[in-house]
Amino acid sequence: MRKSFAKRQLKAFSDRYDYDVTYMEHMLDVSPDAFFKFAGLTELAQHREAAPTEAFYAAKLVGALAEDCGPCVQLVVDMAREAGLSPGSIEGVLTRNFAKMDVDTALGFRFAEALVGRTPDLDDARDVVRAQWGEAAVIDLTLGTQIGRVFPMVKAGLGFAKSCQRVQIDDHPVDVVKEAA
Repeated sequence: MRKSFAKRQLKAFSDRYDYDVTYMEHMLDVSPDAFFKFAGLTELAQHREAAPTEAFYAAKLVGALAEDCGPCVQLVVDMAREAGLSPGSIEGVLTRNFAKMDVDTALGFRFAEALVGRTPDLDDARDVVRAQWGEAAVIDLTLGTQIGRVFPMVKAGLGFAKSCQRVQIDDHPVDVVKEAA
């Protein structure tokens, strides 16, 4: 019964976001115990209590971009649009164009970039987030960035990350820039 409920939930998620959940279905079929533990990460990946929505989704996008070549990034883009982020802010993150990002988006982007790259300015970026929104926002952005990286890595590890795709915001294709020039 639990397994059939999970299959229905996966189908609903796949239909809602036009996202291939085959790797999760495979995990559910082969190792239900592993699947149900893994599924708990989806709730953790959505944890946000203090960071603004724009900063949170900027961080999630940076995390997805670090590990994925399109499908998981597209999923986060679609979730960001659903959460109300403007196409311009999302495109700014995807293209590393600060002129298109609002202040909150840029701060979330800068923190996540420093975290993913473990750059020397991570302490400064963390301090700015902490000063702007508090310690809980540091947790929000850290989890948003890092937990989101797990999904494409598991997908790749299980052998299901075989195809890349072009990322679109609504129906507008975007040329993603993964690293600073």
